[in-house]
Amino acid sequence: MWGYYLKGQGQSSRSFQPTKKPRKDYLLLLDWRLIRQAYIWRYSLGLKGFISSKMNMRGILLRNYSRPIFGTTLLNCRYFGTSLKSRLLERIPEEQEKVKKLRSEHGQKVLGEVVLDQAYGGMRGIKCLVWEGSVLDPEDGIRFRGLTIPECQKKLPKAPQGTQPLPEGLLWLLLTGEIPTEEQVKSVSEEWAARSDIPDFLEKLIDHCPPNLHPMAQFSLAVTALEQVSSFSAAYAKGINKKEYWLHYFEDSMDIIAKLPVIAGKIYRNLYKDGRVASINKNKDYSWNLSNILGYSDKEEFNELLRLYLTIHSDHEGGNVSAHASHLVASALSSPMLSLSSGLNGLAGPLHGLANQEVLNWILAMKNEIGDNPTKKNIEEYLWSTLNAGKVIPGYGHAVLRKTDPRYTAQREFALKHLPDDPMFRLVSLVYEIAPKVLLEHGKTKNPYPNVDAHSGILLRYYGLVEQQFYTVLFGVSRALGILSQLIWDRALGFPIERPKSFSTEAFIKMFCK
Repeated sequence: MWGYYLKGQGQSSRSFQPTKKPRKDYLLLLDWRLIRQAYIWRYSLGLKGFISSKMNMRGILLRNYSRPIFGTTLLNCRYFGTSLKSRLLERIPEEQEKVKKLRSEHGQKVLGEVVLDQAYGGMRGIKCLVWEGSVLDPEDGIRFRGLTIPECQKKLPKAPQGTQPLPEGLLWLLLTGEIPTEEQVKSVSEEWAARSDIPDFLEKLIDHCPPNLHPMAQFSLAVTALEQVSSFSAAYAKGINKKEYWLHYFEDSMDIIAKLPVIAGKIYRNLYKDGRVASINKNKDYSWNLSNILGYSDKEEFNELLRLYLTIHSDHEGGNVSAHASHLVASALSSPMLSLSSGLNGLAGPLHGLANQEVLNWILAMKNEIGDNPTKKNIEEYLWSTLNAGKVIPGYGHAVLRKTDPRYTAQREFALKHLPDDPMFRLVSLVYEIAPKVLLEHGKTKNPYPNVDAHSGILLRYYGLVEQQFYTVLFGVSRALGILSQLIWDRALGFPIERPKSFSTEAFIKMFCK
């Protein structure tokens, strides 16, 4: 068979392992562009046993797509390199076998008990969803593929001179379960930059949105409109094998993620600035480009904040509204564009992603009432007045967590390092000190501690991003990483359409009140 031993441009020589006898399950990703750009270390030719009617390689499929360096992808065979797709090609068969074995041996085991209150109470606590990227522990908070937020901050690659993890590395972790190398993270940055251009029709669509249309409505509309260029929808219309679904979901997902900074930036610039959008810098990371499009890349601390923000907001199990809505819609084989858009519509709700906007409004209202230098007693009285008015303290409490949200802690540590004397941060810190005691005394909450929404707004505001209505759009850019990662795995694992059983109240009465 053909065996090229190459040092790809910009890639480590360790990416390609030479051997005197190339095995048929090892094949490099090659096309004329790669060959032209590479240094040929060694070339061997041996056609014997390579050509057969079925090629005897677990069914090699060829897919052509226009990307830097990579022109042809060989599926279901092993090769080396920095490509995220290439690693998934190896991981998916392993995971498919694991799930197959699990279901064959334990498919009829009981996961848990469901009581009537759960049917009327938002289905909280019902164990019925599969979500690979993250698990939420009531005590430790979110774990991304088993790693806590501090562990992700320590282990995931960072920008040069940076201290916060790059979202590119988190996506690699969510999809593969592995810590990527700096080289692999760079390859994701480059691929997103190459895919970042948005179609002309989408630019015109955003430009024609009413200026008073909420940014999240514009954001969801734009993601929905990307359906026009969906790889999955086009392939499904032509007829494709189920085993190929995930490949087109991957293509669509990478396209969506790559385009989100441009889409979000255009919405922001149209609504609040001069409408002009900066070009993507292909030598910079994802967060820097988003910051640059918004107009803040000259503030390196803000770039670091965005890296942290996009990482910690990316995923939170599969039962929250945005994740579950996207998973549900995708189960009908709607494209990633349509599926993510449904999740964004859920994220826009005040009980979900809109909460960070409401938290900041509440803090500003408190500041206006009790002044810039309040005492602890002033804050305690304001908290009680909020509760006695039948309202909640925004940013406090969580459906699952029973301790301070580690995402809150990560943002607090960032603030302690970069803006310890900011009046808004001092106010948030005092609320953090007092609110749990008040809520415990009030006695109507299971978790009196702050969640992620209690802190993010004042950080964005400190660096000049004062438009609260836009905050949930940033949340949506981040959450796309976790949602789309799972949708790829949904198709790779062959999940069917979701169809739980429902009952009427009368049916429950007949069931329990005989």
